[in-house]
Amino acid sequence: MDSRQRRRLRYARDAALAQISARRVDRKVSEVLQKGSATSAPATRLEELGRLVTIGAPVVAAQLAQMGMGLVDTLMLGRVSAGDLAGAALGGNIVWPAMILLMGVLMAVTPTVSQLHGAGRTKDVGEIIRQGVWIALVVAVLIVVLVSQAEHAYAAVGADPKAIPFAVEYVEIARWGLPGVMFYFLFRYLCDGLGQTQPAMYVAFTALGLKSLLNWIFVFGQFGLPAMGVAGCALSTAITMWFECFAMLAVVSLRRFSGPTRLVEHFSLPNPTRISGLVRLGAPIGLTAFFEMACFSLVTLLVARFGVVSVAAQQIAYSINGVVFMLAMGLGVAATTRVGYETGAGRPAAARRAAFVALGTAVALGVLAAAVLATGNTRIAGAFTTDPEVAALASRLVLFVALYIIVDNAQATAIGALRGYKDTRAPMLIALVGYWVVALPLGATLGFGWIGVALDVYGFWIGLAAGLTLVAVALSLRLFLLSGRAIAAP
Repeated sequence: MDSRQRRRLRYARDAALAQISARRVDRKVSEVLQKGSATSAPATRLEELGRLVTIGAPVVAAQLAQMGMGLVDTLMLGRVSAGDLAGAALGGNIVWPAMILLMGVLMAVTPTVSQLHGAGRTKDVGEIIRQGVWIALVVAVLIVVLVSQAEHAYAAVGADPKAIPFAVEYVEIARWGLPGVMFYFLFRYLCDGLGQTQPAMYVAFTALGLKSLLNWIFVFGQFGLPAMGVAGCALSTAITMWFECFAMLAVVSLRRFSGPTRLVEHFSLPNPTRISGLVRLGAPIGLTAFFEMACFSLVTLLVARFGVVSVAAQQIAYSINGVVFMLAMGLGVAATTRVGYETGAGRPAAARRAAFVALGTAVALGVLAAAVLATGNTRIAGAFTTDPEVAALASRLVLFVALYIIVDNAQATAIGALRGYKDTRAPMLIALVGYWVVALPLGATLGFGWIGVALDVYGFWIGLAAGLTLVAVALSLRLFLLSGRAIAAP
């Protein structure tokens, strides 16, 4: 046997071993999702809850790390100047809504991957991600162009002229990190779809440490560098975004992911059919999230007419709402993965069980949170400010959070479960009606007193509560009917 034949035999042996290893890894990646499959006894609600927590808890932790980055910016820039702090806040109000609007297209990856995985077609996932890369490239260009118009947006809404130069400086630097964060989310959604949410958590906490270090260096000017203020904060944000991109790329390049999914098997040119399918599924997801975020952002701008006390108190209430909401958001991501997996596996009853265990858990957490907020609203609000006037108003707004947190949790989890069924258009329309036909008009009518006594900031919060209730009820009903039809279908 000559050397060429020996090499061929060795290559054939290595290929066979790699294929066997990939099958083993695929089974390991599926372990959490596959318990209670068709070949075993149906999962109990408690077992289903365990799976949801396993998938959702790292999502909550990752979101905490992301919030930590904003806290780091606030703490450090607050020591520089009010202009720098306001610039970062205004810059974020342009960057993040634009990201949510366009990033929604990539959110289609999670339910698509979870359904393929459940159907035993994990090997087809790689092609989905390769097509997602082309989408991410286009989205990255669009978002950079969009946020580049920030100065015109600030002028249109009447932002403080003193703060606009700081905000524009922030956006002009931070925008170059946005392509990196697009790819980060693409690779993260791949992991989420496989039920592997821990990598994103590890990356997020590492990124938080890096962001804190870079902020200290660039904002205050360490190691001989000039103090850059808000520009340094933007630079550290852009670098951290690219770090997250490369970190998640390294994760999905590991054999445990690239083997079963065939992610790096070959290069793929754009496939219009696959890309259009992902866009049709993902665009409504982005619009749904945008309708909600834009509604809350616009309420902040309108409430600003009532003075700085109202704005500060509302921001405190929003922050408290956001912390509690993260739990429901984690359950929503877990519901997407679990429902998608069971749907792809052809087990509609198991998919429905997963959806309603997640929804019931979210409601239960909402009841618990409402009780805590309603009884401790004064102490909770007082922990955020030393201004007695702001604390008093914030404590009353926290009661509104307690009023609607149950339905807020329900709508977030129901949306996640519906995404597992690849149902995205109806939730988009429900969100449009709930937030922009009910919440905003009702809030403005009551707040500004267009039909009677002006309730000021309370009027807007009544509108938000009404809109969220409508959205939660409609989405829960949609989930009930859709999951029931899936079981009844032959």
